[in-house]
Amino acid sequence: ITVDSATLMNKGFEVIEACHIFDASPDDIEVLVHRQSIVHSMAELPDGSVIAQLSVPDMRECIQYALTYPEVLPSKLEKLDFCKLGALTFAKYDGETFPLLDFACKCYKRGGVIPSVLNGANEEAVAKFLKGEIKFPAIAETVMKVTDNFENITDPDTADIISAGFEARRRVRELI
Repeated sequence: ITVDSATLMNKGFEVIEACHIFDASPDDIEVLVHRQSIVHSMAELPDGSVIAQLSVPDMRECIQYALTYPEVLPSKLEKLDFCKLGALTFAKYDGETFPLLDFACKCYKRGGVIPSVLNGANEEAVAKFLKGEIKFPAIAETVMKVTDNFENITDPDTADIISAGFEARRRVRELI
């Protein structure tokens, strides 16, 4: 998870998820860098107002909220103290430094098995990085190379999707 945060691939996968959940396009979603990790999601309503989910910088509460919705259960985490919080800052992400986020959006638009290929290639490339077999910049290079060179199945069944993810992993191992 930490490596995916460092490459912003986690945000790429979140954009893909949001597109599926909200029947949206990646063009409808704006990714911002928020280093305090307090704001976990925001939705702009038709009138321009924004609803946001804020909590301490710990994903357990966000996950609990998602899993138990519409019920809201008590949390064992500390409460967010707005008096201690200070300022919340947001910035645009740098697509040159973090190419995997834009690449994930392109993969979503390609559709078919490509998002599964993206996931499989990323998981294997990150594993290779963690084992010291590749350097950090090679994660993005490897993921993009394997995914770009994969023949898409545009109307896949579940078996095609699963198989494509495993094949992407195999291709990363073969490449490295």
